[in-house]
Amino acid sequence: MPSENPGRGRRRLVTGLGTAGVAGAVTALVAVLVPSASASTLFNDDFESGTANWTKSGGTWSVVTDGSKVYKQAKADSELARVFAGETSWTDYSVEAKVKALDLGAGLAGVAARASGSSTMYRLALTSAGKAELQAVKGSTVTSLGSAAVKNLTAWHTLKVDVTGSSITGYVDGAKVASGTGSLAGTGRIGLVTSYASAEFDDVAVNPLGVVATPSSASQTASSTPSKTASASPSASKTASPTPSASKTASASPSASKSATPTPAPTSSSTAWPKATGEKAVTATIPVSGTVDGGNVRYFGSGALGGEGQEEGQDPLFKLADGAVLKNVILGAPAADGIHCSGSCTLINVWWENVGEDAATFKGGASATYTVDGGGAKSADDKVFQHNGGGTLTIKNFQVEDFGKLYRSCGNCSTQHKRAVVVQNVVATAPAGSLVGINANFGDTARISGVTVIGKKSLDVCVRFTGNSSGKEPTKIGTGPDGTNCIYNESDITFK
Repeated sequence: MPSENPGRGRRRLVTGLGTAGVAGAVTALVAVLVPSASASTLFNDDFESGTANWTKSGGTWSVVTDGSKVYKQAKADSELARVFAGETSWTDYSVEAKVKALDLGAGLAGVAARASGSSTMYRLALTSAGKAELQAVKGSTVTSLGSAAVKNLTAWHTLKVDVTGSSITGYVDGAKVASGTGSLAGTGRIGLVTSYASAEFDDVAVNPLGVVATPSSASQTASSTPSKTASASPSASKTASPTPSASKTASASPSASKSATPTPAPTSSSTAWPKATGEKAVTATIPVSGTVDGGNVRYFGSGALGGEGQEEGQDPLFKLADGAVLKNVILGAPAADGIHCSGSCTLINVWWENVGEDAATFKGGASATYTVDGGGAKSADDKVFQHNGGGTLTIKNFQVEDFGKLYRSCGNCSTQHKRAVVVQNVVATAPAGSLVGINANFGDTARISGVTVIGKKSLDVCVRFTGNSSGKEPTKIGTGPDGTNCIYNESDITFK
């Protein structure tokens, strides 16, 4: 962390230590570099080794030098810029970071916890109103949980958010500024965020609640020099180059099987979300033919595929050729337009942490067959699966949470088809809009069974529309089973 003295050099780990000190320092270094060696720290990063552990969504991010290496978001006119790290399965924890606002304008800069999507999170932010505000953010809805005045906003401040159960608490430079209860998802990643502001970030640490630790607690030197903050909140100097403990190295590309790969048994729709084994930024669409096993690496859009919006017409992260199989892949945020299937395709245990424009779009001909088996999707403002071509899509053993529609047969494509969807063994968790939407006038059918809806007492399971090929908004004509287009019984749907 930069100190008040710009000329301060970073101490070597074992400088000035005797034999016992060296042994202790070596033990401490092991604790920093080996994730399993430190039970008290889930993650830490001081950006001395780059930013491979972070996924970007919006803004212009880079590592710069401000006394030491820091992570800078330079695009002050970006509506929402954020980077994420950690695991979607994290529940009760404390995340802290040093934050220095460069240009707050009319915006904010801060740290996020339990980010379950690119625009769903709790955050503690320094604001242009001269305050630190604790917020619950879900899309365009921002709820204040409390705030307090902060002096000298453009100095370094330590922001910390504790999340446990539904309780959320924010601290600035060690002082509690706000607390409240929230109803967002109980798990999620950490993030660094700005909105219409530029800022620098440093010394990020995540600890299980109840454990006292700092980004370099296992390897602090004897120095008691305070870090560069506006208050006198002490924090020891950073180590030379700690490696963030929550990430593994991503493989250069998905591994394609040259021979036929056995298809795993169907995954239960209640299967826990997998932990990413690594991360890979995608700057250009990855073509897939044959069978590709991603090994649960997280792929996320960057560069031309790293936009912030949900606009139509984006390119996908993966484009599958006719007959291709993609399995064991995690799509992080941003996910651009997810996956495109040019013809028949199979998606096995594919997970969308935050649906971009659509999770997957199916574009094959009238005889195409598509299968989604296992996996899950979260945070889809609109559709999860978009069916633009012909053929039959089967969605089974799948879980979906916080979505507008699980499936939509294109209602206004210039070329229309008779389409079919089969939905089997799906768990849908509120908030939810509807399950499937089909065009009755084109002869679409939806066969639905074994659906469990959690957190909602009713849901439009099957919505019938009159579609068109003119680009106009299709007309809704009915909902519920009719035995012709929407084929299921009320007993096929369970509400919990």
